[in-house]
Amino acid sequence: MAAANGGTTTRRYILAGIAALLALVASICGAVAAEDKPPMFKDIVVTLLGTGAPLPSPARFGPATLVQAGGLNLLFDAGRGVTVRLFQLGMSSGNGIDAVFLTHYHSDHVTGLPDLWMTGYIFGPFGSRAKAMRLWGPSDGTTAPSGVAKIAKGLAEAFSDDVHIRQADEHIPAAATQIEVHDFHGDRVVFDEAGVKVTAFAVDHGDLIKPSVGYRIDYGARSVTISGDTKFDENLIRHATGTDLLIHEVLAMSEQLAKLPQLKPIAAHHTSPEEAGTVFSRVKPKLAAYSHIVLLGTEVRELLSRTQSTYQGPLEVGEDLMRFTIGDRVVAKRWHPELRKYPD
Repeated sequence: MAAANGGTTTRRYILAGIAALLALVASICGAVAAEDKPPMFKDIVVTLLGTGAPLPSPARFGPATLVQAGGLNLLFDAGRGVTVRLFQLGMSSGNGIDAVFLTHYHSDHVTGLPDLWMTGYIFGPFGSRAKAMRLWGPSDGTTAPSGVAKIAKGLAEAFSDDVHIRQADEHIPAAATQIEVHDFHGDRVVFDEAGVKVTAFAVDHGDLIKPSVGYRIDYGARSVTISGDTKFDENLIRHATGTDLLIHEVLAMSEQLAKLPQLKPIAAHHTSPEEAGTVFSRVKPKLAAYSHIVLLGTEVRELLSRTQSTYQGPLEVGEDLMRFTIGDRVVAKRWHPELRKYPD
């Protein structure tokens, strides 16, 4: 009798555990469903998923920007930790992302891409993609395979064992493990769906770092422009003029570090705070914001003061998970890490 009672108690614990697990999954799925549904109204919502650079910082993950408009979730660059930031927002890395756009092929902009692709096809609220991941990236205009084509082919080969095992063992649909490649060359519209238009334009990241592009996203009367990695560039100014929100990269270093010969080539590939301020002054966005922030021997307050020497307009120094709503005006909100949400 005691043994029977013990067996009954064990079953109760097991059933209670299963019930708790199902409740947890349901709650996660509910959160994901709520966040995965992009805004259908006329505004654009932009979230900085990662504002860092190659430095493996726990505060600033690799470059990645989420743009939500017209019922679509568009991801620009996929740096280190992009799936973690999406999960923090309650968003799926699989069926939650409609398209991915790369600015160029430096490692810090693509290291999160394998994780995004593979986590996206795994079953669960964080994945469950049912079709191919759509991936856009620039080409050099020659007949050679583009960077985005080589990435897709390389990922398929490098992780073929994972694909085959999960298809056989977990019945992951073959379509979900595919990467649909879209490459392009020159300044032009590269995406036009659901009223959302994405225009790519060349930027100057250095003579040896080509192709490199920025993107302008237009939805109705709203727009956001993402610089990508660039030096001061007239072509960026032309394409960004009139945009509501301009997200621009920046590199600031101390006078002592600027003398080091090892750092001079790095600085030559990026935009100084004073140069960025000039860009902002000429573009005249409703709001300017920094991302891909590289601070070497200096701090945010100096970054701001140097920028303000050439620009006196509204400016935000981006933080991971900072969110902008582009409406009649551009409103910025910071993520509350303790509450795990944005303030009301």
